[in-house]
Amino acid sequence: MRLILMRHGETIWNTEQRLQGHENAPLSQKGIAQAQSFRRIAKELAPQCVVSSDLGRCRETVELIGFPSAPSDPRLRELRMGEWSGRRKPDLIAECPEKYWAWRAGTYQPKGGEAWCEFESRIIAGLRDWLDKSDGDVLAVVHSGVIRAAMAAFLELPQDSMMPVTPGTATLLNFDDACSSKVRLEGYNIGLFAPQTAEAVSD
Repeated sequence: MRLILMRHGETIWNTEQRLQGHENAPLSQKGIAQAQSFRRIAKELAPQCVVSSDLGRCRETVELIGFPSAPSDPRLRELRMGEWSGRRKPDLIAECPEKYWAWRAGTYQPKGGEAWCEFESRIIAGLRDWLDKSDGDVLAVVHSGVIRAAMAAFLELPQDSMMPVTPGTATLLNFDDACSSKVRLEGYNIGLFAPQTAEAVSD
């Protein structure tokens, strides 16, 4: 069975390189086009189950790709960023580069933020639950950090070693069954839009 992790379309804050976390910004015009373009891919993948984060940018995306009645799951929210919510990545890198890169590596959390280990645990619990409920492929419309958490947990990849996925693309993980510990990467950053550079978009 497959776990298909789609990142929501580009938001206004993505274009401004702002960290969103549990805050929300609407999709940009490009983000809307990304989601609409992914609709054909979603149809071809034909998932048995579709779910999304409950945050607005994912709900907007899941509707645009053709699944407006898909359930929401708050466990699939982005990493909570505390006092860094809404801050621009270039500003943080200029002001406190050590803290920023430690945060990116999962070893630092800003005040009011969520620890990486706690975030990863809730993401994997949520994803495993949806896999267990399904007899076939699961499509989850989520966030960049959620995809990094899945890759780190299922494939043991350090989360700071991965290029951020482009908004409106999918990452495919293949499981022998819902409880399997053997997970294979079938595809990464799959979509109709060209990948962007590491710092071109924010979470």
